[in-house]
Amino acid sequence: MTAGGEAALRSELDNLKLVERPRIVQAIAEARAQGDLRENAEYQYAKDEQGFIEGRIVEIGSKLSNARVIDVTTITPTGKVIFGTTVKLMNLDTEQEVTYQIVGDDEADIKSNKISIYSPIARALVGKSVDDVVVVNAPSGDIEYEIFSVEHL
Repeated sequence: MTAGGEAALRSELDNLKLVERPRIVQAIAEARAQGDLRENAEYQYAKDEQGFIEGRIVEIGSKLSNARVIDVTTITPTGKVIFGTTVKLMNLDTEQEVTYQIVGDDEADIKSNKISIYSPIARALVGKSVDDVVVVNAPSGDIEYEIFSVEHL
C-alpha cells in the first residue's frame, strides 16, 4: 500500500477507537437504562453497530500489520510506471487526458483517480515509460493510451 493509504487507514482506526467505540458504548448504556432489552430496538441497533465497529477495527489492524508500505517519493524516478506513481495518459481515440495513481486494492477509488494495481489499466501500464503507447483490454474493447508523464508524488 502507499504511504497515503496507510495514513488513511491509521486515521480511520484512530477514529473508530477514540470516537466511535466510546460513542457506541454510551449508546448501549443509555439503551440498557430503558429497561427490557428484548423489545428495545435502540439496544439491538447499538449492539449491531458495535459489532460492525469492532469487526472493522480488527480488519484494519490486520491490514496494517500485514501491509508493505511503499513511499514512492523516496524512489528515484526512472520514467517507468511502478506501484504508487501518478500517470498522465491520453486516450488516442477520444484525445481525452486522464490522470491515475496506481495504488493497492484498499486504496482504489476511481472518483479520486486512484486505480488498483490489479486493474486492467494498471496492469497494462506497469513497466512502461513516457511516450509509450499501451493497449488496455477493457470490457468495452481495446483502448489505446499514450503515456505523457510518470510522476512520483
